[in-house]
Amino acid sequence: MWSRVRRAGIVTALALPCSLSAVQSAHAGLGGAPMTPPTGASVSSRVVQPGSSAATSAQGVMRSASSAASSTSASASYTVRETALGNGTVVREYLAADGSVFGIAWRGPQMPDLNDLLGSYFPQYVAGVKAVRAARGGGRGPVSVDQSSLVVRSGGHMGAFSGQAWLPPALPAGVSGSDIQ
Repeated sequence: MWSRVRRAGIVTALALPCSLSAVQSAHAGLGGAPMTPPTGASVSSRVVQPGSSAATSAQGVMRSASSAASSTSASASYTVRETALGNGTVVREYLAADGSVFGIAWRGPQMPDLNDLLGSYFPQYVAGVKAVRAARGGGRGPVSVDQSSLVVRSGGHMGAFSGQAWLPPALPAGVSGSDIQ
C-alpha cells in the first residue's frame, strides 16, 4: 500500500516536467537582437512613426519581419514586433532602425522569462527589485525599477501578468516610455 506522502511525491515528480515544458522561453534580449520565436508562436510586425497617435499606430500596416526591417532603416520610424506565444502570453518588441530592441512589453496568463527578455540587463533588474523591496520592507506586488539606463514595470496576478521594460538612452527621437505598451 502506497503512503500518501510517497504517492504525492510521485505525482509531483511526474507533474514537474510537464509544468516546466508549459513555460515557453522567448529568447529575446533588451538592447540586442529580437527574439527567435519558439515553435508554435505567431509573429506580426508593424512600422510606427514616432509621435503618431495610438489610434494611428494601431492601424499600422502589418508586414513581415523582413520587409518591416528594410523599410525601418529607410525612415525615422521604428518597428513593433508582436509574438503570441502558445501559452497565450503576447510579447511586443520595439525595434530601432538598426534592429536592436529598445523596449519590450508583455501581457498574458503566464509571466514570461524575464531573464530571457531582459538579456544582459537582467542582473541590473534583479538588483533594482531587491533595493525596492528592501526600501518598502519586503513583500510581493507590482515592481517598478526606474533607473537612468533601465526602466522595468511588472505586475499582475495568477492568469493576468503584464509589464514593460525599456532603455531610456536607446529610445528613438519622439518616443517615450509611455509608448512601450
